[in-house]
Amino acid sequence: MLTELDPTESLRAALCRPGNGSSDFDLNPEAVLPEGRKLRPAGVLVPITVFGDTPRLILTKRSSALKHHPGQIAFPGGKQDEGDVDVTATALREAQEEIGLPPEMPEILGHLPAHETVTSFTVTPVVAILRAPFRITSEPGEVDEVFSVPLAHVLDPANYVVESRRWRGQKRYYFTVPYGPYYIWGATARMLRGLSARVSE
Repeated sequence: MLTELDPTESLRAALCRPGNGSSDFDLNPEAVLPEGRKLRPAGVLVPITVFGDTPRLILTKRSSALKHHPGQIAFPGGKQDEGDVDVTATALREAQEEIGLPPEMPEILGHLPAHETVTSFTVTPVVAILRAPFRITSEPGEVDEVFSVPLAHVLDPANYVVESRRWRGQKRYYFTVPYGPYYIWGATARMLRGLSARVSE
């Protein structure tokens, strides 16, 4: 767990460590994945602020009106478009659209290995540092709320709990890392758990 006010170098070192990708199926080894499945590339931004009293992670609460994953906690991000040079460009574009983050502001530290979702995306988390505040503008119809949590909270392995629910007739296990009124779970929690493991090495 990081405690320094500027975790830039520690995070950069953690992202350089070797490691495998993650999956929504990590805790469900009995799951049978369809052969020949096609995964669509996506990029999400993991924006960490270092301009306040303590480093914090910016997250969004998806609109309850969305068809997919309504009301869930997520990183700013989305699927890669044809016009995006790479998944980093995707993450920056989506962060600008969803929370109003100027694309030139984030200092990109690196990437976590890709995460496969149950919705057939391969998501690359792009970890970035923000050294100054910006005017948060949430995208109507997609984002209900933009909030932040202490970075130390999501980097502490002790804060993660494995829970379960029934999904498509089977019990499915997943990571959670709740914070106050925010129930952070699923793919977002799994990717954060991966970052936490790297930092703790």
